[in-house]
Amino acid sequence: MTIEIDDDQTVVPVRQRKIIHIDMDAFYASVEQRDNPDLRGKPVAVGGSRERGVVAAASYEARKFGVRSAMPSVTAKRQCPDLIFVKPRFEVYKAISQQIRDIFAEHTPIIEPLSLDEAYLDVTDNLQRIPWARDVALAIRAKIKAETGLNASAGISYNKFLAKLASDHRKPNGQYVITPEMGPAFVETLPVSKFHGIGPATGAKMNALGLYTGLDMRNQSLAFMQANFGKAGAYYYWISRGVDNREVRADRIRKSVGAETTFSSDLTEFQTLAAELQPLIDKVWRHCEDKTARGRTVTLKVKFNDFEIITRSRSVPAAVSSRAELERLSIALLQNEIPFSRSVRLLGISLSSLQGDDAAPQLDLPI
Repeated sequence: MTIEIDDDQTVVPVRQRKIIHIDMDAFYASVEQRDNPDLRGKPVAVGGSRERGVVAAASYEARKFGVRSAMPSVTAKRQCPDLIFVKPRFEVYKAISQQIRDIFAEHTPIIEPLSLDEAYLDVTDNLQRIPWARDVALAIRAKIKAETGLNASAGISYNKFLAKLASDHRKPNGQYVITPEMGPAFVETLPVSKFHGIGPATGAKMNALGLYTGLDMRNQSLAFMQANFGKAGAYYYWISRGVDNREVRADRIRKSVGAETTFSSDLTEFQTLAAELQPLIDKVWRHCEDKTARGRTVTLKVKFNDFEIITRSRSVPAAVSSRAELERLSIALLQNEIPFSRSVRLLGISLSSLQGDDAAPQLDLPI
């Protein structure tokens, strides 16, 4: 029995769900190894090998050396001298992702994609009437392997939070079930840094308050968690008890599209940075035109040469209606919000709160 928490903190019983979190194993890198036999069994990184490149994905052979996604390519190469860099092929990854989505849809219409390589599925009432969620997960993973040649891991539980934790527990190419009886005990020994949704800053704040594990959080009152963590405090309070009643949302749309680029050398001049924004604006607006979608919030992302990242946003009352307006808002953010005394290594622009005939899930468009 799970628990529904209303805005007024009323607790009422709801039907117990069966939720699967599917996560493809090293997806981009595995696709490249599948399509190029020479890469199999070798450390592979998908991304740019140039000095300012970034790792988008790493094979498990590369991960043994500490190579991770979002790591600068020079650092990755230093840690793994034999690392092989492969240029991303996003159209291929999207096509395979759709194949996998079609397999999900054979079992349930309630699919909440998180990215190209992972999704939540509610299989409480699955289309093939398989009684056990673990067997649904086995069937899905087997068909993904048969049709794409790729491995998927799965986590099965009675809520989204625990299902996602479970999918990490037997990676790669495995699955794990956290039952209602196991949930609270599984969470209490978990370090707060392993809780999905708790980043480094929040984790450090929790540690400063003496909160190191799920049990430490569970020993706190709801009032204490809300006083220290605001609205998120209630979420932390309940997940530390193994309670998460968020539904798997088949209509979940992040409604954001963005593009970014890393420069081969640091930039400091406004005019140069403004020029570099143009192809990013083109890419974002082209997507909006293709999907007949419009958005109201423009966000500028900047990474400085010391790797600090800042974002600045501006929302307008009506949706941005032209490329010229998107450019004007983007340039204004760059001019008014960014300190030009610092060197910039990455620049990005995104448009969110999308509305339209086909407002697609969030995309990070390569440039």
